[in-house]
Amino acid sequence: MDNPQPEPYDLLGVGIGPFNLSLAALADQVSGLDALFCEARAEFRWHPGMLVDGARMQVPFLADLVSLVDPTNPWSFLNYLRDQGRLFPFYFAERFQLPRREYDHYCRWAAERLVNCRFGTAVTALHWSAEHELFRAETGGGTGAGEVWARNVVLGVGTSPVHPEPFATLRGHPAVWHSADYLERRRTLAGARDITVIGSGQSGAEVFLDLLRTRGGDGTRLRWLTRTRALAPMEYSKLGLEHFTPDYTRYFHTLPAEVRDHLVEAQWQLHKAASAETLAEIHDHLYERTVGRPIDADPVEIIPGTAVTEATAGPCGGLELSCRHTDSGADHLVRTDAVVLATGYRAVRPAALDPIAELIDWDEHGRYRVDLDHRVATRPQLTGGLYVQNAELHSHGVGTPDLGLGAHRAAVILNAVAGKTVHRLPTRTAWTSFAPPASSVAATVLPRPQEGNRAAAAAR
Repeated sequence: MDNPQPEPYDLLGVGIGPFNLSLAALADQVSGLDALFCEARAEFRWHPGMLVDGARMQVPFLADLVSLVDPTNPWSFLNYLRDQGRLFPFYFAERFQLPRREYDHYCRWAAERLVNCRFGTAVTALHWSAEHELFRAETGGGTGAGEVWARNVVLGVGTSPVHPEPFATLRGHPAVWHSADYLERRRTLAGARDITVIGSGQSGAEVFLDLLRTRGGDGTRLRWLTRTRALAPMEYSKLGLEHFTPDYTRYFHTLPAEVRDHLVEAQWQLHKAASAETLAEIHDHLYERTVGRPIDADPVEIIPGTAVTEATAGPCGGLELSCRHTDSGADHLVRTDAVVLATGYRAVRPAALDPIAELIDWDEHGRYRVDLDHRVATRPQLTGGLYVQNAELHSHGVGTPDLGLGAHRAAVILNAVAGKTVHRLPTRTAWTSFAPPASSVAATVLPRPQEGNRAAAAAR
């Protein structure tokens, strides 16, 4: 006898970070859509190690969970302010960029109230049932083991800290850790007299600035070291920001894979650099602390264009970093007491996918093939919808991790899952035309000069 048909959800979200939380908030307002979002952690947490005092978002407050798709949605940041009795203070603050701590509190406010969010519940394995044409998710956590059935699944498991290969032998060393753990482990730096921060992005800049503020007056040598040739600010011109629009995403998706991979690396200043405001604060702090004394008396080093080729524990304690200057090729050794790796994050394949890994159509680099609806390509026998959020940088471009595109991507996925237009989305969002005009044709190849073509010669 056939097994009874399980009662499925229309959509199961695996992981609850800002992007799946955005999807949960938009789905909450869709009548007839049954969705569930599961998170292994006991509560919502957004980069808790980097909620340092004074740190601000790099996007305006409108890049909240819902507003750029549905500003009337009750889970908007403005409604959060209303609920918290903070509308007038926010109005008088006249700041578009929120403190990181407030953005985290806003997301927790929503996560604690959304009935479709379930914390303390890890999705440990994801199976495909050909019999029922449904996903079957094994779950575990505080509520015990169980299973959830769903027609569609969206992966929002986030990214993991990157530990560069030269530091592989120091993995777990008490004096080497990632900026993701900065606030939790900052106190362990109390005895260090020489501290090195590696990485020129926003996290690196914020860690270096915080160390200048908290350790700048006790004689500790602070060093900021990065492979990037210049500590250039993140692109923040109005037209430059149009790279973070759905228009650019659609254009980027049409490009050959090798072109996309090259662009992601070349566009580092769009998504990996530090804000001009943070860089200015660092310079202001350095300027003020050297009043009345020469710069070379200040125990601060800022060293761009330098790569760490090997990192080892020193023979007499501390750490030794073998470094190479990119332009000159010169090698030198840095001795330091502690290293904070502000070396970014990388999308990882969750272990829960292992049972269906062979049903996924991976690309030649082992990455998801993702269509414009953010649906992952799968083998024909897997007919359910498998979607990803913030794992498609290689296919959708620099806007992938940007919070400003979070609500739009969630709405695209929601429309695809519902099979209808739940949210009406704009057809054009940028002044810039990234692709050649639709009316353009392939360039005419001129005859070679030796062919004696007089028209070609006249054109020269």
